Amino acid sequence: MKNLVWILILLVVACQETEEGGPNLQPEEEGNESDSQEEFTELTTSLESPWDIENSGDTIFISEREGTIARIEEGEDLEREPVETEKNITQIGEGGLLGLKLHPGFATNQHAFGYHTYEEEGEVYNRLIKLEYKDGQWLEIEALLEKIPGNNYHNGGRVEIGPDKLIYITTGDAQNESLAQNKESLAGKILRLDFNGDIPEDNPNQNSYVYSYGHRNPQGLGWSEQGELFASEHGPSNHDEINKIEPDQNYGWPIIVGEESSEGMQEPLFQTGNDTWAPSGLLVYDDHLYVATLTGQSIRTLDQLGENPQVVTDQYGRVRDVETIDESIYFITNNTDGRGNPDSKDDRLIRYKP
Repeated sequence: MKNLVWILILLVVACQETEEGGPNLQPEEEGNESDSQEEFTELTTSLESPWDIENSGDTIFISEREGTIARIEEGEDLEREPVETEKNITQIGEGGLLGLKLHPGFATNQHAFGYHTYEEEGEVYNRLIKLEYKDGQWLEIEALLEKIPGNNYHNGGRVEIGPDKLIYITTGDAQNESLAQNKESLAGKILRLDFNGDIPEDNPNQNSYVYSYGHRNPQGLGWSEQGELFASEHGPSNHDEINKIEPDQNYGWPIIVGEESSEGMQEPLFQTGNDTWAPSGLLVYDDHLYVATLTGQSIRTLDQLGENPQVVTDQYGRVRDVETIDESIYFITNNTDGRGNPDSKDDRLIRYKP
């Protein structure tokens, strides 16, 4: 009888939907044998639920979900700076201050773009805003896009600037699966807009921010040197995806997952099968994709064909974002977000020299 109870418990756990901190169903994998102290340098400790890495020269800025931005100068103590917004930042579930992207002219105009969760009239939304960095604080100067559907989970949140000098943002399905297939909704999409918040004339559909759709909870964007766009996406309980993004294409959620197919829907470049990564930040570097994984608790790499997946390091717990600065790769752990097992140093910024 006891054995039967244990079998039932294991079946329930295996069937639960895995989010950023769900059960790791993936077999143990060994870290890279070259994972040495010389290659990995701890730069900062005591970050608080960090989400996105940006840099201007030697200064690194990291958004934190509670609504602050950590400023890091190598060899100096971390400075935590406030973000003042017109609508209060709501740190609920996976929400809060998420994506951060510095304006290409940041060195002179001190402008940046931020994505955050907020509540209005009893509903949860996300918004994209323009910020100005002034006197050690970040001030909202303009709202670019508001009322992106939000929820406790599936808020997306990545903000990047493409080779075309346009803003791309990822949005989750806000725990309403049908919104991902609804092209009139901003949820479950990759959106594209200009620096003023306007819809570019060459967007796939006139008067629409939607660049691609059918996404569940995408959290990573990166471009190859050839201008190809790749995105990482959380699947249900498993079947996490890496997709090659083409304009106006349907990536299938919730109609198809994993190896399933349907006419008019794009299959993933790579999917994790019965394993779970919960991929977040994504970087294209040296012809490979580097993926920060939360449940997978590692940085993983695969080639641009979606083949040859390998573990770069699995020594730091949950990893939220990965970025390249001066031929090195920087990443942030995410053990203090309520789903990890933080130690006294977490969360950390770490530099990796391939």
